[in-house]
Amino acid sequence: MRVDFHTHIIPEDIPNFVEKYGGGRWPVLEKTCSCGANIMVSGKNFREVTDQVWSPQKRIEDMDKEGVDIQVLSPIPVTFSYWADPAQAEDFSKIQNDFIAETVKDHPDRFIGLGTVPMQDANTAIREMKRCIFELGLKGIEIGTNVNGHNLDDPSFADFFAIAEEWNVPLFVHPWETLGKERFPRHNFMYTVGMPSETALAASSLINGAVMEKHPNLKVCFAHGGGAFPYILPRLDQGWNVWPNIRKIEKPPSFYAKKFYFDSLNYDPMNLQYLVDRFGHEKIVMGSDYPFLLREIPPGKVIDDTFGLTEEQKKAILGENALAFLNINVKEELLK
Repeated sequence: MRVDFHTHIIPEDIPNFVEKYGGGRWPVLEKTCSCGANIMVSGKNFREVTDQVWSPQKRIEDMDKEGVDIQVLSPIPVTFSYWADPAQAEDFSKIQNDFIAETVKDHPDRFIGLGTVPMQDANTAIREMKRCIFELGLKGIEIGTNVNGHNLDDPSFADFFAIAEEWNVPLFVHPWETLGKERFPRHNFMYTVGMPSETALAASSLINGAVMEKHPNLKVCFAHGGGAFPYILPRLDQGWNVWPNIRKIEKPPSFYAKKFYFDSLNYDPMNLQYLVDRFGHEKIVMGSDYPFLLREIPPGKVIDDTFGLTEEQKKAILGENALAFLNINVKEELLK
């Protein structure tokens, strides 16, 4: 079974929140034809998309062609809208979460859903997380790597992470609003350099800020193979060793990093083997970033091409690990 843990979706008929609430930063889907659209932000074309990003039927066609059994659906990060009024962002989140839940309901054997919540206000985020998990039947929550420039160890998020641990809600951390973005306008460095760096900062913040120490059962998975994080981890350990005066955690960062999960989207068998060697194959899930340009085609190719993995390890990474991370009974899913 192949489970693509990292895919994105948006409703075709998502309302125009610029018209509803004002302000130019709401993402607006402007159709260019029956099978294409532009995602507009602040009057500029943020991204060109095709019907792959909203049509379950098109997705299933691609899945069948590329050998994917199940896609895990998550919102496009530009729709997080953490900058907005919390009540308005909650409204925007609900529309997306309802759409994802309905898509899963219509195709329960092909899709699993993750929701989005307004992280700019912990109480609002918890309220929508509760609805996502206990009413809509979504299996986790996708969150950004920062919230309005605040790292994930900011005290304002403490209650959210505590409840996520209490309710055993898996979290998928995806980069957005990258640090240093003013230096990335050329070469599309925001996607190739900024996002991996941003993800490394998010993972490091959860560790060094003692979030993972306080919540040892919190389930967290990072997009894009964790970005730069796996490769700077020894440097984080060295910092912990030489600066005991600023430590907030009892053990070195590498101890807590073993709790993390990572998707496989790093394109290179050498990099994937490094992830497996450092964190264990049980902590890697297959992800492609469907349907965007930087996606891996076919999904799972890097896993297939990593010759150092056993067939059992490949089987786990290609599907079983994702189901286990999402608290889905692997045996029951395989027997469907």
